[in-house]
Amino acid sequence: MRTSSRTRGRGRRTAITAVAGFVTCAALVTGCGGDSGGGSGGDGKIELRIGTFGSFGYDNKTGAGLYAEYEKLNPKIKIVENNVSDGQKYWDTLKLRLSQGSGLSDIQAIEVGYIAEATNPNMAGKFVDLSSAEGASTAEFLDWKIKQSTTPDNKVVALGTDIGPMAICYRKDLFEEAGLPTDREEVGKLWEGDWAKFIEVGQDYKASAPAGTAFHDSASGLFNAVISSSPEQYSNSRGQLDWENSSGVEKGWDLAVEAAQDGLTAKLRQFDEKGTWNAAFKNSKFATVVCPSWMTNIIKDQAGPDNQGKWDIAAPPVGANWGGSFLSVPKAGKHTEEAAKLAAWLTAPEQQAKVFAKAGLMPSTTKAMESEEVTTAKMDYFGDTPVGQIYSEAAQKIEPAPIGRYDGQVKTFITDNGILDIEQRGTDPDQAWENVKKLIKDKIDQ
Repeated sequence: MRTSSRTRGRGRRTAITAVAGFVTCAALVTGCGGDSGGGSGGDGKIELRIGTFGSFGYDNKTGAGLYAEYEKLNPKIKIVENNVSDGQKYWDTLKLRLSQGSGLSDIQAIEVGYIAEATNPNMAGKFVDLSSAEGASTAEFLDWKIKQSTTPDNKVVALGTDIGPMAICYRKDLFEEAGLPTDREEVGKLWEGDWAKFIEVGQDYKASAPAGTAFHDSASGLFNAVISSSPEQYSNSRGQLDWENSSGVEKGWDLAVEAAQDGLTAKLRQFDEKGTWNAAFKNSKFATVVCPSWMTNIIKDQAGPDNQGKWDIAAPPVGANWGGSFLSVPKAGKHTEEAAKLAAWLTAPEQQAKVFAKAGLMPSTTKAMESEEVTTAKMDYFGDTPVGQIYSEAAQKIEPAPIGRYDGQVKTFITDNGILDIEQRGTDPDQAWENVKKLIKDKIDQ
């Protein structure tokens, strides 16, 4: 029985305000132009703008080249993607633009942590209902995935892009130097069944760690992984925020605090704007990272060619889903009909399979997930690792937990304003917990 590092209480939510500091430039959503959506160029083409965060695997340079393919199929369309790294800032800015009804891309990506807010009656009316969009087939999606983006009156505010079945990516060379097994089956057995065992392996790694390396990248990343594998997360079965009474939050917090205080992490903030976390992949600063399917492409891009073949993928302690996104079409866009057609095409099974083969994003449609293109896929960067098989099997074990309107914001407060303070600044865990409680109380109306 683990000892809780903080006192549990009760909390509720009703509303949260957008962060006004991001109003100075809409670049996080569309670039600094003032137009709502795309326009028509001098060549007579319709320009469709897509606002995304992180990596969606659509682009022509490092992705599956879907934009170029669609433009070839539809010569009158030109696609421009506006991409940022910080998903929280992206969402805050998107909410602001939705409230203003301007400055929006024709298509806007939405991360699963915020989809419940998008389906809320106060916001759902700002999106086109995609249930009948040309080329869209809601029956193709995993049942729980399409339900996440469906309103109580059966309007579909967004179409699923991917899901995030989880694994652990690890450096074989660093494990070998630390005297740990390197075979993926043996590695998975080290921590099978319990995230506490993952911490124990971290202690073993630390005892013989190669100089300048840590076992894990981030205590916050560990927290997200633990809570993602829990049936209790931030909200109860009615979608009401109940994070203080969540066993998932409690366990995730305790293990993340233990990892931070025992020096098992590289003390990094994932996806930080300065690029410190990205650079740490290339500079071999840590031996493990919690690895939803979408993380494989990040490792490939950031660790670089010098580290090709050094990474492998093992089963996680407990199966889980971390992440996954959607494509929405704001009603304030200039070309909603064309945008809806493009969103349906990008999220169709055929395109989802191509994205997985190129960028590792696990499809959210049954047909694509079960396709040979996905189940037999390998990524050159990971050598002979059966990436498709690993993540297809992991996807079958996903048991989605209830999600609420403000889960994404609460997660950010806990990780960025609680765990990160403990990890980087040495803040006492009890004080950090109280700081998080105050933040949530101040930002979310009771």
